[in-house]
Amino acid sequence: MRPLLFLASFGLALSTSLNASEPISVDLKVRLNQPAKAISSNLFGIFYEDLNYAADGGLYAELVQNRSFEYSALEQPDWNALSFWEVSLEGDGQATLIVDGGRPIHQNNPKYGVFKVEDPGGKAAIRNRGFNGISIDKGESYNLSLFARQLYKGNRWSPDTLDEKPLGLLARLLNSEGETIAEAPLPESGNEWSKLETTLVAKKSAIAGQLEIIATEAGGIALDMISLFPNDTYQGHRNGLRKDLAQTIADTKPQFMRFPGGCLVHGNGIGNFYNWKHTIGPIEERRGQPNLWGYHQTGGLGYFEYFQFCEDMGAIPIPVVAAAVSCQNSGHTAGSGQSCIQLEELDLYIEDILDLIEWANGPADSTWGSKRAAAGHPEPFGLKFLGVGNEDKITPEFEERFTLIYDAIKNAHPEIVVIGTVGPSPDGTDYEEGWRISNKLDLEIVDEHYYQSPDWFWQNLERYDSYDRSKATVYLGEYAAHDQGRKLTLRAALAEAAYMTSLERNGDIVGMASYAPLLAKLGNTQWNPDLIYFDNQTVYPTISYEVQKLFGQSQGDEYIHSDYTGIHQRFTASTVRNSQTAQLYTKLVNGSENPIKLAIDFDTAAKFTTDATITTLTGNPLAENTFENPNSVQTHSKKASIIQNHLDINMPPYSLLVVTVNGRPAKNFSN
Repeated sequence: MRPLLFLASFGLALSTSLNASEPISVDLKVRLNQPAKAISSNLFGIFYEDLNYAADGGLYAELVQNRSFEYSALEQPDWNALSFWEVSLEGDGQATLIVDGGRPIHQNNPKYGVFKVEDPGGKAAIRNRGFNGISIDKGESYNLSLFARQLYKGNRWSPDTLDEKPLGLLARLLNSEGETIAEAPLPESGNEWSKLETTLVAKKSAIAGQLEIIATEAGGIALDMISLFPNDTYQGHRNGLRKDLAQTIADTKPQFMRFPGGCLVHGNGIGNFYNWKHTIGPIEERRGQPNLWGYHQTGGLGYFEYFQFCEDMGAIPIPVVAAAVSCQNSGHTAGSGQSCIQLEELDLYIEDILDLIEWANGPADSTWGSKRAAAGHPEPFGLKFLGVGNEDKITPEFEERFTLIYDAIKNAHPEIVVIGTVGPSPDGTDYEEGWRISNKLDLEIVDEHYYQSPDWFWQNLERYDSYDRSKATVYLGEYAAHDQGRKLTLRAALAEAAYMTSLERNGDIVGMASYAPLLAKLGNTQWNPDLIYFDNQTVYPTISYEVQKLFGQSQGDEYIHSDYTGIHQRFTASTVRNSQTAQLYTKLVNGSENPIKLAIDFDTAAKFTTDATITTLTGNPLAENTFENPNSVQTHSKKASIIQNHLDINMPPYSLLVVTVNGRPAKNFSN
């Protein structure tokens, strides 16, 4: 059948009557002689939210669960301060573990455990199994630390003397059979809180290990912040990140990271706002709290660690704060539960936001900059962007508070770019009202969100073509293609890839974009699908992750115009150039069941080498969860040659191809 002829600079949804096996012929002309369009050099990044156990039990490398005895029924109905702790006795051992709060380490950390040993017998210990078991690797070192305080003898309310001999402690790592695979003594403690540390070296590996703190004699001791970290964290930081999971994120080459949410920031009511000040400083002085998503957040992965992770990856930090209103769904109110900080109290809340900017950017001798410096980072982090609000119901109360916050930030720090919000959908009342506020205040960037079907993404490739370039640019902060049943399929990933080519084409009005959500722990998910799944031992990138990585690793700051003929309804393409490296990246998406015979013509290839690398992602369009079906989707690369400015490619059905061509030195460029 004669192919449909059309000239375009983007993929249109056009139907044909081709048979599934019949190849389509497409001619693509890359217009290198035409002036390139400047686009955002920070287009693709990541959005991190503490959802699906993304922090504690996830990216945060802490291996002990409920380390500071702060769990409560507000998080899970059957949780309490002793959840995930147990007393382990052998022989004649007699001991108890209770919770107290009379003399805490810090007011932000009010509870602690009291381990009272009447008779150590064969063994008296407390045990923690971590987050569904502690993963231990043979030969690796693990840093154990805890805070301890010896108890007094005598009447509880009228103590007179310390126990004659401090209670000795021994730390052990056990495998699931109870075999000791690492052991080390802990230093003695006194009658005031002191930090005790030791190192455990594993003689064997364990999938579901356990930590034991053993008493070597009778006595009593208060314990808090019982912490176990692998020595080998991402970039070697103390209180650091799980290395394999952090590296998987970093491999996408994100240009920015938005954190810590998401819905998390405005929480389950005003009292559950994410408070950045509770997440900095020594970990024993940080304040944990119930997580909006139904579990506990320690604050161990806090603002310092977020900014440090951004710096390690070379990503722009984009923190988000609440717009002084809670989530409209808080308290199980299904969209009607928005509560607001009272206007007479708003100045204090705004002061906290301005303090955040000083903490990130202020000199080391400023009030809040000194706290950053004390944590080991005397140089400013260079904060440029700050999100205010997230998917809020755009009410008059929201508008009033957002405006006051925005004005205060711009008056004090005109250099900070405030990112507004236009609700959770690509249209509707909140979207329209959010844009009205943006236009009224002349915002520089607004945050759009939408989760839609694969077909929606294919049908909306032109969405940003008609956006007013004189208005705010767009940060597409959350998006994902949700296939039937929210399954992770190649079909959905290719719809996302197709849409990302349209984001590149509109990179002058779309400044940033990030898939959401980022992380999910298998067996502990509150939202699906997600980009990266993991358990205690392994990281499982999804098909959508592979798409994000391919685009992230081939970003440019110039869009090269192209035309193509013979378009099918499920084909689209984009070409970008990195002006610094002179590399040219052409992305090609075939979302159909037909193979494509593609002919690419570079109207002048003199600026480039004749060598090209073609990376192909293809497979079964309904393939789910590549970590469960590892052979259903495959990625491979091969070398090709550009002959007389021409390159022929056979695109498989349901595929994404990235063609990379290395540029010659900049002096050979004519534009």
